[in-house]
Amino acid sequence: MKKITLLLFCLFSFSGFSQSKTTGVINLTSNITANFTLNNTTSKVTLVLKGPSDRWFALGLGVAEGFGMEVGDVVVYTTTLTDRNYVGFSAPASDSNQDWTTISNSVASGVRTLTLERALTNSDSNDLQLPYSSTNSINLAWARAGSASTSLSNHGGSNRGFATGTFTSLSVEDFSLNATSVYPNPSSGEFFIKTKTNLSKVNLYNQTGALVKTIDVKDDSRELKVDVTGIQSGVYFLELQNASEKSWKKVIVN
Repeated sequence: MKKITLLLFCLFSFSGFSQSKTTGVINLTSNITANFTLNNTTSKVTLVLKGPSDRWFALGLGVAEGFGMEVGDVVVYTTTLTDRNYVGFSAPASDSNQDWTTISNSVASGVRTLTLERALTNSDSNDLQLPYSSTNSINLAWARAGSASTSLSNHGGSNRGFATGTFTSLSVEDFSLNATSVYPNPSSGEFFIKTKTNLSKVNLYNQTGALVKTIDVKDDSRELKVDVTGIQSGVYFLELQNASEKSWKKVIVN
């Protein structure tokens, strides 16, 4: 049986993380935000995009105020996510290559949160290229339906706008499993684990070091709901794992 001192103080360090940088949360308008993170190790960009859950919304990448509708890379959420590009004054046409992967899609309090991932650079000429070394800012255009609707149509003049995000460097700690949040904590036995990197496995231990539960995480998700309702109240320890590191978090069950 593992000793609790090992659970508390044995930390695992792994190489393979390099510098990453992020815009942080860019507030575009009421209930629409965007947060870009560039990872130089994986050559991926992660976009956390939030928008209204009752209507379509879109985010144009690399387009500044005054842009022409014939140019620009755009992601649109209707009932699913599509990778598109602006063409004239019609609805943005779908790209032949759908480059964004949806990592998670959740709705809470009328807001949809999408976690998306794509290569920093690729061969799709419709996509904004984001080479790590030279990408220091990003211009954005946003739009949403003027009323509850998932049918892509004219958004109306007041339901669009522009913004610019500036990238700042993250440390390894900011982008590792150590930056994981567990909430609510304390909990009644039902809680969420949210990471800034992929999560593949979670072990839950009690204070004596006994294994209580093991969860294999599908698709290396970054958000996981854990339900251990009915277990004895007390302090428990979460062992978080992915392919390159481990980390520990404490959770209190009332």
